Amino acid sequence: MSGDKLEIQVGEKAVSAIRTPPEGDARFTFVYAPGAGSNINDPFGEYLSSRLPNAGGSLVRFQFPYMEAGKRGPDRAPLLEETWRAVIDKVRPSSGKLVVGGRSMGGRIASRVVAQRTRVDGLALLAYPLNPPRTPATPRNGHLPDISAPTLFCSGTRDNFVAPGSLAVVVDEMPNAVLHELDGADHGFAVLKSSGRTREDVWQEVADVMLHWVEAI
Repeated sequence: MSGDKLEIQVGEKAVSAIRTPPEGDARFTFVYAPGAGSNINDPFGEYLSSRLPNAGGSLVRFQFPYMEAGKRGPDRAPLLEETWRAVIDKVRPSSGKLVVGGRSMGGRIASRVVAQRTRVDGLALLAYPLNPPRTPATPRNGHLPDISAPTLFCSGTRDNFVAPGSLAVVVDEMPNAVLHELDGADHGFAVLKSSGRTREDVWQEVADVMLHWVEAI
């Protein structure tokens, strides 16, 4: 589904975004950022652009400055966070719920911004990288208990960025969070052929769960 192209100023830089609205008024807006190795054409983001508008939602997806510049290594955290805040300020809707989040790093940085009291109605963290393989003993959870907004985690049971059982403990420590486990999915939402499922089946599961959750918050 085609969308409206936006350019969002982040300090002296600018990043690209695409807004895909529904036919009528949007009941909610979901602002989505991809993982560290992806960009505005992230396949899961493109899938959401075909699902959410049909459910009455407006999808805004964007990329960070390093991807805009064609670089491989992510920007430093302050610039990533500034980018999230700039995008939220630019696309904040006048009506309907505002939900932010994304896959892996995109969602992680959104969670840091929300923990710093950026106002949103919900936070969707997809494949949250709690225990990165290179530093599994240093979990990325210190800020999560500060998040009061309703939060949804969707995490694969084969995700090597999450130590077994660790995300459930983190969710229990948050004031308003729920965890949905994706059976057999890895960090990229891929599943084994022997499971009888495909990556697209997992995408559909995530979208279904997220839409149900958005209706409830």
